[in-house]
Formats: sequence, C-alpha cells, structure tokens
Amino acid sequence: MEKKIIRPPGNPRRGNEKSGEKAHGKKEMAAILGRAGIRFSEFQLGQLWSYHNILREHNTRLNLTRIHNFTNMVEKLYVDSILPGTLIDLPSPLIDIGTGAGMPGIPLAIAFPEIRVILAESRRNRVEFLEEVVDRLGLKNTPVCGKKIFPRFHMPVSGVITRAVEHIEHTLERIEGCLAQNGLAVFMKGPGCSDEIEAAKTRFSDSYRLLRDMAYTIPHTPHQRRLVIFQRKNAPLWEVRENIMAEDRLREIESEQNQTYKELKKLLTVKGIKKAEKALIAGKKIVDEAVVAFPERCIAWISSTEHGPPPDGLAPHMHWYLLSPSLFRDLDASGTDSPLLLIRVPAPGAWRPGDGFAHGCTMMIPFQDPENVGTLIRSAVAFGAKRIILLAEAAHPYHPKAMRASGGAVLRADLLMGPTIQDIPPELPVVCLSGEGKNITQYEFPGAFGLLPGIEGTGLPDHLRKNAVSIPISRDVESLNAATAAAIALYEWSGRQGNGGC
Repeated sequence: MEKKIIRPPGNPRRGNEKSGEKAHGKKEMAAILGRAGIRFSEFQLGQLWSYHNILREHNTRLNLTRIHNFTNMVEKLYVDSILPGTLIDLPSPLIDIGTGAGMPGIPLAIAFPEIRVILAESRRNRVEFLEEVVDRLGLKNTPVCGKKIFPRFHMPVSGVITRAVEHIEHTLERIEGCLAQNGLAVFMKGPGCSDEIEAAKTRFSDSYRLLRDMAYTIPHTPHQRRLVIFQRKNAPLWEVRENIMAEDRLREIESEQNQTYKELKKLLTVKGIKKAEKALIAGKKIVDEAVVAFPERCIAWISSTEHGPPPDGLAPHMHWYLLSPSLFRDLDASGTDSPLLLIRVPAPGAWRPGDGFAHGCTMMIPFQDPENVGTLIRSAVAFGAKRIILLAEAAHPYHPKAMRASGGAVLRADLLMGPTIQDIPPELPVVCLSGEGKNITQYEFPGAFGLLPGIEGTGLPDHLRKNAVSIPISRDVESLNAATAAAIALYEWSGRQGNGGC
C-alpha cells in the first residue's frame, strides 16, 4: 500500500470546538483550506461559501449531514472531497455515485471546473437540493443525474468516484454499464478496507486491476483516509456497441417478425440446422472456448440487453445480435441465461462399410436421443477415438441438447455420416455392446475396429449380436444406459493402449 502523509508543519487541530456559525466567515474557510494546501480564487471561495450556506439552510429538513461544527464541516466534508483531485489526475467526465448532499462532487466541481462532474443521486428530495445548488452556484459543467446506478445504466464516463460506505466490489458491479475501458474507479475509504480490496481483486480479476492504494491524512487533523483506485481492463456494453456499430456489425432485434430472428429460431430444430448448415452453441464455458479455438466457424455473438458486451478480440467478421430479453429466452432452449454463439456446421464426410476402419477405435453412434449423442461424442473425444460415425438413426450432433451434453467436444470431433444400423455387415470388425456378450475385461480389441452400442430401447439387430461384448454389472440392475456403457468400453480400450488411446 502506498503511504502518503499530507501534513504541513504545525500542530494538528482536532476541530472539535463548539463555535457557532455566526463567528465564522469566508476568511476562516479560506484559512482552513489553505492549511490543507488548497488555494481558491475569490470566485471559487464564494461558490464554496454559498454551497456551505445552502447546505446549512436545508440540513434540518433533509438531514444532509450530521456534521455541524464549522471547522469539522470544512475539513471533513469540503477538504476531504477536494483532496483526491490534488493527489491524482481525475478523469473527465467523472460521475459521483451516491453523492447525497453533493460530496465529493460539488467541492471537486468548484476546485476543478475543467472536469465535468456528474452528480448521481436517486433520492428525489436530494436531487432537488442538488439542482438548486448547481443553479445557484452557476456550475455549468455539473449535471445532476437523478437515477440509481446499476449494471444496465449506460451513461459513458471516464471515471467514477464515491465516498459512500458501499463495499468496493458492489460498486464495481453497479458501474459495469457506464465506466469506459481504461477508466478509473476512485474510492474514498477509511484505513480499514484491505478485505474489501482483496475481495474486489479476486472477483473482478478479469475486468479490473488495482492501480493505486494510497494512505493519507487530512492535513492538520488526525483523520486517516485511503484512496483506492481500480482501472477497468475490459470495455462496457456501450463502448463495444459503438465500435461494432461503426463497422456495421451490430443488429438489434426486438421483434419476433425480424427475419434474422426467424432464422435463428429455426436452428432449434434438426431440420433448420440441416437446411441452414448453422447451429447455436449455449453455455458460457463452451461459447467462450469456441470463440477462441474456432473463430473461423463463428458467425455471430448473440446476447440479451441484460447481458454484458461480447469479449474483447471478437473476430472481425463476426456480428453481434442484441436481442430483447424475451426473444433471447426463447432462443436459449437450455436455459443457460448466458450469451449464445451462432456457428457454421461443416458438412460431414460419408462413411460406407467398404471403407473399413482407421487404426484404433472408431465410435459408431446410433442414438436417437440428442443428449446421448452429445454425451458419447464427449466420451469418444476424451478417450481418443479417431473417428466418429453417426449412423442414419442418430440425432443431429449440433442439436442444442447434443451440443450442451458434449461440452463443446462436437466441435473437435471428426464426424462422418454412416448407413443405418441394420446395414452394418456382420463381417466387419465391429465390437458391439450388449448385456448378452462376452465379458469386456477378457476381450482383446482388434487393431482397427468400430465400437457400436445398441439403439436406446431396441438394442442391437440380431445379425450383430454374435460380435457383442458386455460390461459386467451387479445383478440388481438389469442394464446400463447405452451412452454410459459405451463410455466404459472406451475407457477399457483406451487404458490398454498405454497412451490413453490417443
């Protein structure tokens, strides 16, 4: 932690005298400011004096501050508000979140008129007070924002400052929609905020970095303060939107009649996927990995207005489809509530029985349940099956449920389209799975073969049963799920290869 002591020579003053307001004036205010190293012009001093009197005038009715002693007000309210601007270069525009009675925003606006300071306060009576102050002081560069700041608040700012008691991580969450990339979040805290800082660093490690942590005191007082500054690493929604709009890659969709939306909706069906040769990927981890690993196959990032922006480094050919929340929920068939990805589906090659099998294990999938298809593709890729043949009965591997179950493994699989299970000739080296077969632990796998589980429910056709092996299980259970049995068989084969089967 950076330690900075601001304390000109002299004995500290506690500022706890009980003097009445009438005994004080602008000269004493100027003297207290001067001891803190703050030099105002007559005009600025007049503005701060007017603010002080307006604050005193309305305080009884609005309970704006519990500090009433003149010296304490100048030191703890006005000097404290101005000091951050003397310690760092404050960005502009700068929004003061939860400004309340106008601190630190109004003293900062007086001290640094070149900075555009936005006063954000949601309580109506305080908004009216702030508007009166701004008007009477002639603060032309200090608008009042009478709204609550939350993640979907999209006013572009280069900096945020707050002396509120809210935890740092909660504030960083609230300013998600407004603070620009490389913008500063400035927190005026007491000395005991180390736990807050560590919690914020952990939670927001991807989007913020701790830029400065500076301890100081209010000059000529014992009051210890701490200035904590986080810098934003990623871009907010409005900034990404502006950049992508400039490149004509943003499509905002709010109607079910939108043609792009209609085309996306069709991708929830196998027929639509086959016709368009496109598919939707759901699930944050799968989507994030696909954008990085397969950018050439990615067409569009699809999100709701309730989500954040696309990630930095989105491929320049990709579009961004920004949907209303209701339309997005209709597309998010898996209910992930995270952005989707539109990708191209490569046309798989064809496999015929006469082609035989490549060295190693070729997984043959007849499953009609898309989740079983996705699960088995995931297992095949994990255990090193060289190729995957989707038989004619199989569900489409890019069906949303299959994609989800595969954990993204579909994108890494070498897929081929095969005939029906009935058309697999028995003379091929096909290792079939059946409860009636030989114990797999005693079976010697061929050097090149196809591994074939039966179809859910009906199992294997009769002409293939003689080639079957079985997974030994307890007599208390009649059979295993077909995808589970196939995964165990893949594990058994892979373990005998000595290198994981890959």
